[in-house]
Amino acid sequence: MFLSDMNVPLLLSAMAFLVMCLLGIGIQIYIRGLRYRRAMIEKIGAADDEWAVIEKDAQPSTLSGTGGSGNFFVKFLSAIGVRTNPGRSTDDADIKLKFLRAGLRGKNVPTIFWGIKFLLAVSLPIVFIIAVVLFFQPMSSKALMMVAIFLSLLGLFLPDLWLRMKTSKRKDRIVKGFPDALDLLVVCVEAGIGLDAATHRVGEELELTHPELSQEFRVLNLELRAGKARHAALKNLAERTDVDDVRSLVTVLFQTDRFGTSVAQALRVFADSFRTARYQRAEEAAAKIATKLLFPLVLFIFPSMFGVILGPIVITIYRTMINPS
Repeated sequence: MFLSDMNVPLLLSAMAFLVMCLLGIGIQIYIRGLRYRRAMIEKIGAADDEWAVIEKDAQPSTLSGTGGSGNFFVKFLSAIGVRTNPGRSTDDADIKLKFLRAGLRGKNVPTIFWGIKFLLAVSLPIVFIIAVVLFFQPMSSKALMMVAIFLSLLGLFLPDLWLRMKTSKRKDRIVKGFPDALDLLVVCVEAGIGLDAATHRVGEELELTHPELSQEFRVLNLELRAGKARHAALKNLAERTDVDDVRSLVTVLFQTDRFGTSVAQALRVFADSFRTARYQRAEEAAAKIATKLLFPLVLFIFPSMFGVILGPIVITIYRTMINPS
């Protein structure tokens, strides 16, 4: 046996040494990054005093903590992610889009995500080995190695699974809130408000009921106010949401800009067709209910009904056959 012959204090000492090494590397990486950041801020401040505001905005992140140990842990994960994925850049459009569709914004979000994957892949096998040594029966070296490899792969896969689930849930919430947003957009445009101002108003009105969709409209409005072309801003909206209904709305707005037709009339026609399509999808879902209920009925409901109906009859027949008198 692999663990039966091994000295337990020696193994615990090795595990503690490994953890201390990882912690020391993380602290060293954090200190180097902090020194580099301070040096750059001092150089920029010396060149032009107006650039002193960079010190305040040098660390934007949606995942950064409020301070203290939480902020240190986030920076530690970000440093690990940078070191474990040196060939991947956070400026890659595909990487940014993957996290934007999940509602995660910030420059250091990908590095924190990679750091979490690496930390889980390393910590899960270590925790398992320590638990086996302290609380469970000794295992063979082959079984221990197989379970450790499985846990390491699981640690790499769990963050990706969480990201897919978060993206899917966010898309579902956007789909549920899109009819309300479309109706508000139609009302605003028909009232004489411009399309840019209408998107801003819709984003404000949906802040409490549908925050995800409100956030996307706010980002769209910010891009338009920053000078980006409406075609590019609407295309970015469709890519960030990755929802077919939003893509259809963007296509309609593209056509109105290309052919010079009335935006209010086009949105009214699109809203009517969208409402008809919703009714058709609801009717389709209702028609599938009978087919979906077939298997639960056959497997669970019908056997129970047969037992209740035929049970007394079978008991009576059995008693009659045993005692005919």
